[in-house]
Amino acid sequence: MKDSLVERIFTGEPNAVARAISKVEDGSSEAADLMKQVFARTGRALIIGITGAPGAGKSSLVDKLAAFYRAKGERVGIIAVDPSSPFSGGAILGDRIRMQALSLDKGVFIRSMATRGNLGGLARASVEAVAILDAAGFDRVIVETVGVGQDEIEIAKTADVCVVVLVPGMGDDVQTLKAGIMEIGDVLVINKADRDGVLRTEKELEALFSLSVRADEWQPPIVKTVAIESKGIEELAAAIEKSREFQRNAPASHDRRKAIARWRILELLRERLVAQKLSGDSTAAKLEQLSAEVASKERDPYSAVEELLK
Repeated sequence: MKDSLVERIFTGEPNAVARAISKVEDGSSEAADLMKQVFARTGRALIIGITGAPGAGKSSLVDKLAAFYRAKGERVGIIAVDPSSPFSGGAILGDRIRMQALSLDKGVFIRSMATRGNLGGLARASVEAVAILDAAGFDRVIVETVGVGQDEIEIAKTADVCVVVLVPGMGDDVQTLKAGIMEIGDVLVINKADRDGVLRTEKELEALFSLSVRADEWQPPIVKTVAIESKGIEELAAAIEKSREFQRNAPASHDRRKAIARWRILELLRERLVAQKLSGDSTAAKLEQLSAEVASKERDPYSAVEELLK
């Protein structure tokens, strides 16, 4: 890894940042050396994870929140995590068009990320992209995830503050999201709060949190927003700051950082071990043969794995 690229990242040069993220996303052989140098410069930015069901208006919220921070003179990095494809149209493409005003702003860096290769590694690559933006001197890094699947929850868990976005009339969704909300929600947002059913959704969330206390004893605030009209954005920013201050002073915050570090080590280890195992030509041929046998029910997947591990 040329030191010049790392130095250019540290000065916040957008092309260098984009190139570094591509190396990480593609699993380049230089990525590990790059991240070793970048890691020491991380820990300054506020990392905000924004997650929730599709259609909750997360992108509009990210757009307005970024504009709010820019108005305060802060540099903002945005990572939009799409577990399918960067060319799937729909949300990702639409969001980027809506964010055009932001993308012309030199104080904003926007990047969509998608699953690459057969090893996945989406969550790991996204977390490393955040680290690169942190090292590049961005004050706020917002990570927007498409849904609340396991990958998204893992990414959101690595944020300093995780915002879960809901919309009114999502009674069933509140039940579905219960585990995820309880696990990762530091701030809850009811977006599109000009719709009917706001009060009911708010009461459901309050009831949900009255049933159990989080390990760190933080009571997640519920903020009502109408993102497309920029309503409630200032209150959301204030709730995020309050949560961050609480996390900093809470005894459990060290445990949270330790859990994130453990997860990152395990993710890298899994990827490295699988890559090593599949690097030999004979292993690739063996995998093809075993796949055919499992597909035709001549063998079960468990004994196939045992065979590969021999």
